[in-house]
Amino acid sequence: MKTAFRNPIHKRLENLQSWQHITFMACLCERMYPNYHLFCQMTEQPRNSKIYQNILNLVWEYLSVKGAKINFEHQLEKLEDIIPDVNEYDFFGVVPALDACESLSELLHAIIAGATLEQSVRISRLSLQTVIALLETQTDQELSEAVLKESEELQQELDIQWQLYRSLKECEERDIELITDLKNELRSLGVSNIGIKFEQ
Repeated sequence: MKTAFRNPIHKRLENLQSWQHITFMACLCERMYPNYHLFCQMTEQPRNSKIYQNILNLVWEYLSVKGAKINFEHQLEKLEDIIPDVNEYDFFGVVPALDACESLSELLHAIIAGATLEQSVRISRLSLQTVIALLETQTDQELSEAVLKESEELQQELDIQWQLYRSLKECEERDIELITDLKNELRSLGVSNIGIKFEQ
């Protein structure tokens, strides 16, 4: 069940520079990581959870350490090995886990190709899609945009994306302090876009 949901932030993302796009995407992947971590716990694949987090750590390093040399093609290969196959699992947890992996894959492709706007819109959509998939699974029906707009969970996800956008938009230059603060704040909260908690 995939309901299209229009998000006005997508138009605004055009105002951001490449480093801001990558930070925005890394933040959204950070928020999706607890979903993947829980899936790995439930399917007894702790190593895969570690691989995901390590790749994401390298993205943060790339953003905050000047001249960091990282082979993202190699990281993409590692990621491809840990993407769950939805057909192999019959519980909902595989859906947010797959969305988390697809998002991290989009982020790596963006860094490798140097094309970041399209990917940041895609990850924004994927993160919203995870929330919509949960709501539709809970209600066992496809929800209209009007109904979705009323949902607290989706509103919260939209609010967080806008907060990230606003804090990034205020910076002219790449701001290492802001990048680190965003990462640390999301990690200390440890709550995913669908409310899954992860204790570091």
